[in-house]
Formats: sequence, C-alpha cells, structure tokens
Amino acid sequence: MTFNAKEEKQKIITFIRDYYQKNHVDGAIIGISGGKDSGVVAGLFVEALGSENVIGLTLPCHSKETDQKDAQLVSNHYHFPLYNFDLTNIYDAFKKELGNIQDFTEEETKESDINLKPRLRMSTLYYFAALFSKLQNKTYLVAGTSNKCELYVGYFTKGGDSVHDISPIADFTVEEVIQLGKELNVPEKVLHKTPNDGLSNKTDEEKLGVTYKAIADYIKDPKKVSDKDKKTIEKLHNNSTHKFVIPTYRRTK
Repeated sequence: MTFNAKEEKQKIITFIRDYYQKNHVDGAIIGISGGKDSGVVAGLFVEALGSENVIGLTLPCHSKETDQKDAQLVSNHYHFPLYNFDLTNIYDAFKKELGNIQDFTEEETKESDINLKPRLRMSTLYYFAALFSKLQNKTYLVAGTSNKCELYVGYFTKGGDSVHDISPIADFTVEEVIQLGKELNVPEKVLHKTPNDGLSNKTDEEKLGVTYKAIADYIKDPKKVSDKDKKTIEKLHNNSTHKFVIPTYRRTK
C-alpha cells in the first residue's frame, strides 16, 4: 500500500485536536533535538494547535553545538519559542556525587551514563510543562517524538524518552516520518540529518547494528530482510520486551 503522507498528516492533526479538545488541554512542550523526529512533531503540533501553544526546549548535555543550531532552525521556521536549558552541570554534579559512593570505571558506568541523560531531559520537560501551565493558566502536555522503528527494537530509555503524554508519530517508520516532514516543510537540513542519539557519539544505526530501512522492511514483511538483519532485529526486539509492559501482580479473589 502506498503511503499517503498528505492524508496521514491531516489525520494526525485531527487526532491531536480531538484529543486536546476532549481532555480540555491546551499546549505542547517538545524537546527539540535538531533531528527529523522532533522537527516533524513540532510541525504537527504547530499546525494542530498554533505556534502560540507550542514551546520547545533544547536540553544539551555534553552535546554538539550543531544540534542546538539545528533546533533553532526548526523553532525559527515554525515561529514557536525555544528555550535552552543546559543539563551539563547537572549531569556532572550527579557523576561527582556518584564518585562519593565508589570510584567506578568509565566502562562500568557507560550504559548508565548514556541513559541518565534522557532521564534528566524528561524530568526537565515535565518541570517546564508544569511551570508554563501555571504561568499561562493553561495545561501543557509533553509530546513524544519516537518513531515506529525505534520503538520496535526498544531504542529508547525507560523513564526517559519513553515517558510522554501524547505520541503522534509512533506508528510511522523513519521513511514515513521523512515523507510527513516534506509535507510539513521541515527544514531540509533537519529532515535529512543522520540520526544519532546525541549521547554516545555514534549514529543510531551504528549503535543498533542494523539500518532503519531494514527494520521498516522487517516490520512490513520479515522475508524482505537478510537472515543477519532478521536475527539482529529479533534479538533487539525480544531483549526489549520488558520496556513495553510493567508486570503488575493482581490479587486473586
């Protein structure tokens, strides 16, 4: 089936408007990374709610300066305010306090360090959602920016970018997100930027060991991908199932 980006864009916008109206909420807080996913989400919310109801945050944490500049491109293009809240000192203070417990090696803390950053970012997004809700006397929700390929292989952090109030692009592959971005006129530099987490100095695909195209092909039909890619994707997916559902004990009557 051919993907109709124009039609899907309108459906997402209607979805956002209907949800906001039904739940009596007003604005959106979006973490703007300078990449295509957050750029597309910003474009969708601006069209759905108006730029006056969208607030963007850049949340650098030992990050590349170019990411903030690309985020500013998105903000300038869609005319919504963009605030920069640098988490570097907060992260460093956390690491310093960790050193008071034990002198862990860099290798020992590597994965914990990478996951700490999105958790700090999500806490900050919710802080500002509450702050601006109070200041402007209207309710702001935190928008999620994960796409279908990332979610399928568990490429997100529990308690970090997995946390949000509304998720507009979670059912779209990377290529579909790009097509939506074209419909939304997301700046070209942002839309075609090589995806990376801004945390580990590696591209997404380098970290995953498989391309987003292969993941998208697998989701549509596992027979379309090589045995090597199939094995990698299935391992990533199966090892991430704990991220999707929290097991809850229920008492028997």
